[in-house]
Amino acid sequence: MGTEVKNTETLLSLRKSHISEDCGFILPEPLTDLPLYFKPWMDIARNVPELISSHSLRLRIHDMPLLETHLLQSYRELRLAHLALSMMAMGYVWQEGERETVKVLPQNLAVPFCEVSRRLGLPPILIHADSVLANWKKTDPHGPFSMENLELLLTLPGGESVRGFFLVTLLVELAAVPGLKSILDVINGVHHNDVAMVTKALDVVSQAIDGMKHALKLMHEYVDPSIFYGIIRIFLSGWKDNPSMPEGLVYEGVHEKPMEFSGGSAAQSSILHCFDELLGVQHEGNSGAFLRRMRDYMPPSHKRFIEDISSRPSLRDFVLQQADERLKHTFEQCVARLVDFRNCHIKIVTRYITIPASRAKQLRENKQGSVKELDAIREAPTALEERGTGGSGIMVFLKTVRDETKYIYISQSTNGNQVLPDAPMTAIQKAASELKIE
Repeated sequence: MGTEVKNTETLLSLRKSHISEDCGFILPEPLTDLPLYFKPWMDIARNVPELISSHSLRLRIHDMPLLETHLLQSYRELRLAHLALSMMAMGYVWQEGERETVKVLPQNLAVPFCEVSRRLGLPPILIHADSVLANWKKTDPHGPFSMENLELLLTLPGGESVRGFFLVTLLVELAAVPGLKSILDVINGVHHNDVAMVTKALDVVSQAIDGMKHALKLMHEYVDPSIFYGIIRIFLSGWKDNPSMPEGLVYEGVHEKPMEFSGGSAAQSSILHCFDELLGVQHEGNSGAFLRRMRDYMPPSHKRFIEDISSRPSLRDFVLQQADERLKHTFEQCVARLVDFRNCHIKIVTRYITIPASRAKQLRENKQGSVKELDAIREAPTALEERGTGGSGIMVFLKTVRDETKYIYISQSTNGNQVLPDAPMTAIQKAASELKIE
């Protein structure tokens, strides 16, 4: 939230921003199928893992008819079409790993993909809004929103681990919903100078961030690090800042020159951008530039919602001006829990990327390990060892973002805002030597 006071008579609205009261940024009840005309797309998209395994996905896509996209009429139809086309595109590009990448996406996939993307205001690549926000259904429509009662509409290679990765991330989004709704109360409370209203709403935000952290920890239960690193990760990768595809990708029939797009990234989730803007976290330099660029990978209405929060009077300044101890404590608690969440994310990235990458290097250098393990290493993308799927230098980026969050503490010595130190590299190396990549 900025320091300049804006006209707040037109208050923020979830509905106008296409944000659900119950689901937040998650697309409520996504369609599970497209009209019959689009059956050629859905037949391939539903079988991407099997077609990749048989090395036949590219052949199937080459034989696919070029379909007209104007027959897609509703927003939900467009979102499912974008999901299906993006799953096919990722599979097509990465079918043979980083060894045999392609330079051209064929016209019968590229043209409709770009047309659908243009209508949605999204880039023609798999994004968080596809794989997580619009890629779920309840097994029992009347049952709970839980791992046991959720399934993916479309998937990628990686079996139960890829299911776990997308659905755990979905549950993180769901846990954020009470906090997302309370952002409006915080802004209204600041506008009306209502300390009690702001304090109560910030307490909900704090609890929501804590709930997000607990949901994120489910990753350890549902996702195997070796499968994520060796199999899943490459299919989330893009063709920007990726040494495997330094020139990008030509979308045949759309642009003659190659285009570059970042792969899926947690930075494409709108919710943390909202909390950062609310609390006044300033991301500068390379990390700030990357986060701002990731907003172009969000549904436009969600991006506008973030920008609207940013334009409102500064919450942090309000807290300082009021000199109310309970308000200050609640604000500090929000910051502490956001730092804690980012520390949790760093630990997960260490387990799922940093440690497997270190182990992979050891195995390649020593050529020791089981045949199965060495085969898995050969499949893992070496170009991404130090980078996230979005193209960022991942650990430097995450620690910078975490540290920038710490800067907004009102009191640097506030009790409870201490964070655990980063694990020394010797601990990472030790863990890497013990990890089996299967």
